[in-house]
Amino acid sequence: MANKVFKATVRSVLIGYLIALLVLPIGAIYVKGFSLGWQPFWEEVTGPLAWKSVVLTIKLSILSTIIQMVIGTMIAYVLVRYTFPGKKLLNSMVDLPFSLPTSVAGLMILTLLGPQSPLGAALEHAGIKLLYNQTAIVIGLVFVTFPFVIRTVQPLLEQIDPSEEQASYTLGASKWLTFRRIVFPAVAPGIVAGSMLAFSRALAEFGAISLISGNLPGKTMVVSVYIYGETQNFNPEGAAALSIVLLTLSLLLLWIINLVSRERRQLT
Repeated sequence: MANKVFKATVRSVLIGYLIALLVLPIGAIYVKGFSLGWQPFWEEVTGPLAWKSVVLTIKLSILSTIIQMVIGTMIAYVLVRYTFPGKKLLNSMVDLPFSLPTSVAGLMILTLLGPQSPLGAALEHAGIKLLYNQTAIVIGLVFVTFPFVIRTVQPLLEQIDPSEEQASYTLGASKWLTFRRIVFPAVAPGIVAGSMLAFSRALAEFGAISLISGNLPGKTMVVSVYIYGETQNFNPEGAAALSIVLLTLSLLLLWIINLVSRERRQLT
């Protein structure tokens, strides 16, 4: 009897914690966004500057995600399959963007590529400008989403027997053919899941981007910065409306990730 009471108490506490931490804040955003009705909500979302910030954010998030799909998979393969000096250090540093405040990440990029740094001065002298434009946004998004694909692909690579690849090489297959026929099918679910997580994270990035993008309305202003501006302009309904767009996209992506993970578990 005491055991049943304990389990029921723990279950109730966990459910209550989940509701207080996630359900209530999410519900509050939806209620606030639609508090003035559907028409004002639609007008806020489709306003010229708001819509441009949405399109820009989605476009650059997709671009940074594609970069992560390719580079992240390659880095994961190198970390799993090869041994080299400094491998453990590099592997541990992959998670740095997880623990680093994003404003600090923005400051790092600003310090590295700014006109006061040797690298930034050299690039500017060569006519290459990497700050206060859309290129800067992509750099920032790639940095903050760096670990996602790597960490979802690594465990899947570790499950592949290296002898399968060696057998493929022995039979005359090239490295590319071996990767396409043996490695890629095994790691594809991880690439998809990691890419969706990276995309969802990129949609909401604020700290790093606000420092390096220039925040020019209609040109380099992403949704998160636009939302912040709406709160400063005492327009919480407009901020909530744009937040609903990001939140809905993120929830949809998480649902797809869960479906992919479930299919992977059923296949294995």
